[in-house]
Amino acid sequence: MQAAVEFIRTLDPRPGQRYNESATRLIEPDVAFVKRDDAYVVLMNEEDMPTLRLNQSYRKMLREKQTEKEVKDYVKERYKSAIQLLRNIEQRKNTIVRTCDVIVRRQQEFLEHGVEALKPMMIKEVAEEIGVHPSTVSRAVANKYVHTSQGVFELRFFFSEGVNGPEGGDLPLVLLKRKVKKLIEEEDERKPLTDDQLAAELQRQGIQVTRRTVAKYREDMQIPSTHQRRVR
Repeated sequence: MQAAVEFIRTLDPRPGQRYNESATRLIEPDVAFVKRDDAYVVLMNEEDMPTLRLNQSYRKMLREKQTEKEVKDYVKERYKSAIQLLRNIEQRKNTIVRTCDVIVRRQQEFLEHGVEALKPMMIKEVAEEIGVHPSTVSRAVANKYVHTSQGVFELRFFFSEGVNGPEGGDLPLVLLKRKVKKLIEEEDERKPLTDDQLAAELQRQGIQVTRRTVAKYREDMQIPSTHQRRVR
């Protein structure tokens, strides 16, 4: 028994780990949409954010007469850069909060009912509403995550174009992809649906979409073609 124990200790308790090249990524949301009474509010997650301050000894150096001119000029230049950095950080935070305020206002149904109630929304529209350039909003939401009542999402998730959906309303592309995927999951594996058939079924549901569009989003989701999906 002792020999068996010694041998077992030499074995890898997680043999599958060697095939996992990417480490598990833990996401800490940067912002949260929290419902208070009958309204949603935007809360920034600042628990893990360091508090940035300027060292007052450098300001003191600028005031002291005995400080050499070259030193004063250098410190003054660096001091201005530090002030500008703090302003940029505050401005980026302000842009995120204002952008999230628009998202909360426009996506109330999503927050209450889930992804199926998501509405199309473009970065350009939000940028115009808060009075900044679209690239400013795009940079502000990049790699940012939000905690909602429906789960954790990347802020970019809320920005997508729409296609003409049922009853003349716009359907977000993320929902179109979900519908395409659901149709494929429910198909007969011996007679998988072609892109033309998928487009025809979506059109019967009132969604105006072409075969080429269906093929594009099927490929985006890395779903094989009809021939590749067929089970013989």
